[in-house]
Amino acid sequence: MNFIDFHVDTLYRLFYRAKGEIGDLWENNCHVDLKREMDSGYTAQMFACFLSLTQKPKLGSCYEDVLGMIELFNQQLSMDKDKVCFAGDYKQYKANKEHGKLSAFLTLEEGGVLEGDLSRLDVLHQKGVRVMNLTWNHENCLAYPHRPAEFQEKGLKPFGLETVSRMDELGMVVDVSHLSDRGFWDVVEHGTRPFMATHSNSREMRNVSRNLSDEMIRALADRGGIMGLNFYSDFLSEDPVGRIDDMIRHCRHVVNVGGEQVLGLGTDFDGMETEIEVNGAGEMPKLAQAMERAGFSTEQIEGICYRNAERFFARYWGED
Repeated sequence: MNFIDFHVDTLYRLFYRAKGEIGDLWENNCHVDLKREMDSGYTAQMFACFLSLTQKPKLGSCYEDVLGMIELFNQQLSMDKDKVCFAGDYKQYKANKEHGKLSAFLTLEEGGVLEGDLSRLDVLHQKGVRVMNLTWNHENCLAYPHRPAEFQEKGLKPFGLETVSRMDELGMVVDVSHLSDRGFWDVVEHGTRPFMATHSNSREMRNVSRNLSDEMIRALADRGGIMGLNFYSDFLSEDPVGRIDDMIRHCRHVVNVGGEQVLGLGTDFDGMETEIEVNGAGEMPKLAQAMERAGFSTEQIEGICYRNAERFFARYWGED
C-alpha cells in the first residue's frame, strides 16, 4: 500500500531543537523520517513550515524562520537525491514516482508571516511552498482562526481576500484547516480553484471547531477539494488516545457525506504530544489493515491512502 500525507510538523521540531538532539529528516526519534516513510510505501509527504506568531523567532522574525525551515528542508533532501526529491506539482510528483523516489512537498502553516506584504507570497512560492494555511490559532493579517467562539463569525480580511486571489493565480493551494467557519465560506465564495483542509476531521463525529461540518465537507467536495484525516485524539473523540476505531468512524462518515474522493490523510504527526495507536510513519499500514477489517473496499482504502491525493494533484496542477 502507498501513502500520501498532507500534513506533518517534523520541520518545526528539527528547526527549533538543538542540532543533533533528535536526529535529522532522514532518521530521527520523531513520528516521521524519510527512512520510515520509504520503508512504509509512502510516495509523497507534505512537510509544513509551522510556527506560532507568539513565539520568539529563532532568526529575527517569523518570516525569516520560515525561510530557515525551507533552507533546512533543501539541505536534508540534498543528502540523497536518488531516493527523495522535491515536488511542486503533479508532473514532478508523477516523475518522482515513476523513478521510485519519494516526493517531498513544502507547505506553510501560518499565513500571518506575510505581515501584509503580498510580495512575500511570491517569494515563498518561488522557494517551493505549494500549500498555505491562512491561519493557525491566532488572528493574523489574513483572517480569523476557529477559536475563540466569537471568531467563528469573522472571515477573511481584505488582505486575506487579496492573498487568496494571488494564491489561485500562482497555483498555491488554499488550506482552510484552523480557519473560522466564516473564513471557510469566504474561501468558497471568493476562491476560484479547488482547496484543501489538510488536517481536519468530521464535526458531526467529534464536535470541535477544528473539524468540518457536513455542509462544509459537501462544499469542499463540490469545489473539487480534499481533506486529510487528522490523528490527533481531541479531533477524533473524547478518548485521550488517538484510536484507530475513531479514525475509521470519521473516514466512513466523511466518505458517506462528501463522496469517496474527498478524503485523504493529514496525520498531524509531530504536531501533538498525545498517544496515537498509529504511532508514526512506520505504523501506517495498521490503518490500511484496520480499514480492510472494517469492510472498506480495496478501491476505497487505496483512495484514502493515496489515490485521492494523486487525483487532487492532477486536478489542481493539471496532468501535463
